[in-house]
Amino acid sequence: MNIVLTGSLGNIGQPLTAMLVNNGHSVTVITSSKDRRQAIENLGAKAAVGRLQDAGFLAETFRGADIVYLMETMEAVGDMFDKSVDFIGDITKIGENYKAAVIRSGVKQVIHLSSIGAHTNKGTGIIRFHHNVESILRQLPDDIAIKFIRPVSFYINMFSFMHHIRSQGSIISNYGGDVKEPWVSPKDIAAVIAEEVDQPFAGKTIRYVASDEVSPNDIAKALGEAIGQPDLKWLVIPGQQLLDNWLSSGFNEQVARGFIELQESQGSGALYEDYHQHKPVLGKVKLKDFAEEFAAVYKGQ
Repeated sequence: MNIVLTGSLGNIGQPLTAMLVNNGHSVTVITSSKDRRQAIENLGAKAAVGRLQDAGFLAETFRGADIVYLMETMEAVGDMFDKSVDFIGDITKIGENYKAAVIRSGVKQVIHLSSIGAHTNKGTGIIRFHHNVESILRQLPDDIAIKFIRPVSFYINMFSFMHHIRSQGSIISNYGGDVKEPWVSPKDIAAVIAEEVDQPFAGKTIRYVASDEVSPNDIAKALGEAIGQPDLKWLVIPGQQLLDNWLSSGFNEQVARGFIELQESQGSGALYEDYHQHKPVLGKVKLKDFAEEFAAVYKGQ
């Protein structure tokens, strides 16, 4: 099949492109960087250089595709330290571009990388744009089938813990404890998407993706042992204190407040209400596997 992927060669895009090419599909990868062209071609795919903010470019690139894979990231619209960026608003506009491009191109099968929390527009903070984009894509005509893929929190987000581990000897957040929550590897996400490509499309469906279910204290223990700090703790501080720290470091205010709200919903469990009603089979990459990757990066810096 002819498949068009957004997301360039990111944490999901690179393994996904390789899987699809190896499965015999013709793959085109959209990237905003001309410098990525060679890397994309080295994987056996075609590169289409353009911006997600250009609906005309998207429509032309989608034309003739059997399936388009749509995703949106904060990096696509700006830097988290740029205080002028409206991340939620700008990413929602990309959703409108996707909708217009799908209609204009005639594509009938769509896979959309959404997120945990996309079932609601309340209490999810900075990731509310996923709900917005899902809502926009659900407006597409009934003859366009969509698979909404909702991964949970990415293991790779834990790399942000490194600063506090180095400077304060602990992981610091506004929630913590022993309640297990789901985490996922981009490799498992890519595997699910590659699987869905080859499965029938019908209507508008949802599939959650997770690799392991662990608590904050489990994470501290696993990462601590991997980096040679077996006494590493996950410490909880008030949300306002964490917000003040982030704002003083120069974070975009929407981003800082949005992550505080998101993490509060993780701590309360509200973020996972719909997930628990549609729990997936867990993937292959477990916390202990990621801990080794974390340690390699931590020790290599």
